[in-house]
Amino acid sequence: MKIAESDLIINPDGSIYHLNLLPGDLADNIITVGDPDRVSDVSKYFDRIEYKKGKREFITHTGYVGEKRITVISTGIGTDNIDIVFNELDALVNIDFNTRQVKEKLTSLNIIRVGTSGAVQPDLPMGTILASSYGLGMDALMNFYLSEPSAEENELLAAVQLHFSHLKKINPYLTSASKTLLNTIGKGLPQGITMTAPGFYAPQGRMVRAKNAVPDFIKLINSFNNGQQRITNLEMETAGIYALAKVLGHQALSINAILASRVKFEFSQTPNQIVDQAIRLVLERI
Repeated sequence: MKIAESDLIINPDGSIYHLNLLPGDLADNIITVGDPDRVSDVSKYFDRIEYKKGKREFITHTGYVGEKRITVISTGIGTDNIDIVFNELDALVNIDFNTRQVKEKLTSLNIIRVGTSGAVQPDLPMGTILASSYGLGMDALMNFYLSEPSAEENELLAAVQLHFSHLKKINPYLTSASKTLLNTIGKGLPQGITMTAPGFYAPQGRMVRAKNAVPDFIKLINSFNNGQQRITNLEMETAGIYALAKVLGHQALSINAILASRVKFEFSQTPNQIVDQAIRLVLERI
C-alpha cells in the first residue's frame, strides 16, 4: 500500500519532514539524547564525523568510533517528541521514499537513550548509572497505537494498575527493554522500572506554586514492588522509546544518569560529569 503524502511528509530535497535526514544518513546504532547541546558531548568522542545536520530541536551527528558507525540524535523533551523521532527514524530505513512503499526486508535499529533522571529509591545515590529494565508510561502516547504486550509485561502491568488504581484518569503502559541490549550495554549496571511522566513538575511529584492533585506521589511510586521488580527512577522519554521500538521492530535500551534523589531532596553538584560517564560507558560497549 502506498503511504499518503500527508501521512509521510518528505521535504523537497528528499529528507524526512522533521529530522531533515536522508535515507542512508543513519547508522544502525543510534544514541538518543534529549538536549540538542548534548549531541556534541557524544560526537566529540567519535574518531571522525561524517556529517552534522539539524532542524528545530532535532540535531544529528553521524560518525565512527573505530570501524563502528554511530548516529547520535537529540529528541527534545517528552514522549510527544519520541513519537516524531521514532516514526521518522523507522521511515528512513524501512520505507522506500521513491515508491512510498514499506520495504520487503526490514531493518532493526539498535537505539540507546542516554538521559538524565531522578531516583525515587533511597539506596540509589546520585551518580548512579542505571539501565531501565522496563519503561512504565504515565502519559497517553500508547492510547493511539496498537501493541501486543508479552505475558510477562501484562503480568507486571496488572500489578502496576492495581497499585495505582485510585488514579482513575491515568492508563499506564509498560514495555520491557531489549534483552540483547540490556545484557550487553546494560550488563552489570543497576536495573529497575523507569517511570515516564508527561511533565516535569506535578507529573513527577514536584510542587512549586500550583498544588498537586496526587499528594505524596513519590511515596506512592517507590512503595510499588512486585517480586524483585520496583520503580527506581523518573524521567520523560523511556516508556515511549520502549513501546514504539517494540511496535516498529527495533531494539531499545535506556541508560539513566541519576542526577537527583527525589526522596532526599538533593540534586547533583556535578551533573555534567555524571552524564559524561554514561556517554563514555555506552560508547565503549556499543
